[in-house]
This record gives sequence, C-alpha cells and structure tokens, in this order.
Amino acid sequence: MKRALLVTTVLLLLLACKEDAKKEVIDETLIEETDSQVGDTIVANENDLDLQRQIDVELRKKQLVERPDEREQLEELIIAKQFLREEDLYTIDFKYPFLNENLKPSYVNFNEYIAETYLDIPGVEAQILEDKELLCDTLRINKYREKRYVDYKVYNVNEKLVSVLFYKENFYSGTLHPSFTFDCLNFDLGRSVFMNYEDFFIEGSEEELRKILNEILIARIESGEVYYDCWGISEEDFFEYKDNFVVDDRKVEYYFDDCVICPTYTGNFSVEIPLEELLPVLRRYNLNPLQL
Repeated sequence: MKRALLVTTVLLLLLACKEDAKKEVIDETLIEETDSQVGDTIVANENDLDLQRQIDVELRKKQLVERPDEREQLEELIIAKQFLREEDLYTIDFKYPFLNENLKPSYVNFNEYIAETYLDIPGVEAQILEDKELLCDTLRINKYREKRYVDYKVYNVNEKLVSVLFYKENFYSGTLHPSFTFDCLNFDLGRSVFMNYEDFFIEGSEEELRKILNEILIARIESGEVYYDCWGISEEDFFEYKDNFVVDDRKVEYYFDDCVICPTYTGNFSVEIPLEELLPVLRRYNLNPLQL
C-alpha cells in the first residue's frame, strides 16, 4: 500500500513538472511574440513619425515660398538674378536681387556686396567638395548629391528702405530633411548703406527686445499653434541673430535658422513683432524708417 502511494506521488510530481515545463515554454513563446509585437509597433511608430516630420518640413517650405512680398511693386527697383550650376556631385541654384543702378549709381554698394561677399560661389563650392572628401565611401558620395538653394523675399518701408530676406535650403549628404538658414539685409535707399540693429533700436536694448520676442513666442507655443515643440530664444542666440530681421510698415519679423527656436520638423522660422510693441526700444531719430 505504501509502495503504491509512493508510486502515485512520484507520478503526480512528474506530471506537475511536465506541466510547469510546458507552461514555461508557452510563457517564453508569449514573451518572444509580445517583444516582437512591441518592437514592430515601435518601428512603425518611428516610421510614421519620420513621415509626418517630412510632411511638416514640406508644409513649412511651401508656406515660406508662397508668402507674399513686394517684388512686383518694386519691379523697377529690383532686378532678379540667378546663378545655376549643376555638377556630378552637387547643384547650386541661387536666386538673388540686384538694385537698378540706372535709378541711382550708388546702388552699386548693394550689388557688389551681394555678388562678391554674400553669395561667395567659390566658397560654397569649396565647402561642398571638402565635405565630400570626408566621405570615404564612393557609393555614398554618388548616392547623396549635395544641393544648395537660395531664394529671397523683398519688402519696402516708406520708399526709404528695402528689406531683403534670403532663405537657404541645404540638402547635406545622408540627412533625412533639408535644413533651412536665413539672412536678412536692410538697405537705406537714400544713403545707399546697409542698416543694422542699432540703426533701428536703442543701443543696449537687446535684452528688452529679447524679452518682448520671447513673450510673443511663448504665447504662441502655449496656444497650440504651429510652434509646438519650440522654445524661447537664449541670450546668446539673440545676440547672434539680432540683425536678422526684415521690416515693413507694420512689423519687424525676426528669422532664425533651424534648431534655434524650433526643431527642423515643426513650428515656424520666424516671429513677428508689431511695431506698437516695439515702442519702448525703437530708436527715435529722422533716419529710422520705423516711425509710427
């Protein structure tokens, strides 16, 4: 009797072990399947996010290109120029304005700066080729063709000043998105000279203007507009970009490169400040075209 009971107990233990082993196999299979599903979901979500960011970048570009300016109204003053060079390794496509020197010979100051200093075609080509030399993989070099595009918008203030926004679209080797950079020039048509921050605003007012700009920017971020994932501009960045603005009769608009106030895929490139809000920092003298 005892022997039969012992045999029965052993059999039950063996069966229990088999069930536990089977359970462990099932559990491991379930874990593997679950991990695989989670991994696939993460990859799918990342792919969806990349696609959405590419769409956002294209939408931002479209909005920028279609933004109205005063080029047609200034057709007598502005002469449209283009430099296009297509090589095996890169494309350079620059559109830029010259001022009509027949209207005023001293406009040559503007034209020479644009042609010789701002565009710097030899420098752009040298930089592209230098970047290529850093890539030892020939297949990669041929796969990713460098592209540099420049276009512009022009504005006029009281027929005293022409304000030019240059926007650059750069496609670098191996990058997912193009990057955008901006340069702004303000040219006094009466004196034929370029104007900078101190010509428009009180000297030493940078911190006060930065505060005004950040208040506007943060309000837009909190409103849930296209400035999601953006942030306020730092003191260091503002000093670097303090001359990077265009003006018209109603506002000053500051432009910032990618990742200064917003990541590449979101938000906007600029912050508009109505002239009324700039009264505390506007310089009051006859040569300032921003007079209310």
